[in-house]
Amino acid sequence: MITSIAHATIYVLDQEEALDFYQNKLGFEVGDDMKVEGGFRWLTVHPKSKPQLQLVLAEPKEGPLLSKDAAEKIRSLIAEGAFGAGVFETENCHKTYEELVAKGVEFTQLPTKQLYGVEAMAIDNSGNWFSLVER
Repeated sequence: MITSIAHATIYVLDQEEALDFYQNKLGFEVGDDMKVEGGFRWLTVHPKSKPQLQLVLAEPKEGPLLSKDAAEKIRSLIAEGAFGAGVFETENCHKTYEELVAKGVEFTQLPTKQLYGVEAMAIDNSGNWFSLVER
């Protein structure tokens, strides 16, 4: 029986730049950072309070899992902002928004009252959008 999600993948255009964004702007910690067979880099980050939920920062490249054509298509979709990195929760959306803006995070929607709480929308440095929510 499945009991939890351990890893979720966020495709990024450049792993080093993504690591800088998730670590230095969002405050995530590095989980794993290693090179495996064929030069593939397994790079994960997680919120400090949730080490059991790892986000894989994956650079789409030709290899065992992706054809050259598929990798190029994914890179193109990332650049167009077609992918979302998910929903990140916070206890105070307005305060977190101000902190992230001060660190240079780009927001596409100011904190706004919704039926489910307060939500702001931002993008990472690859173009992936994410929602910041206070329930």
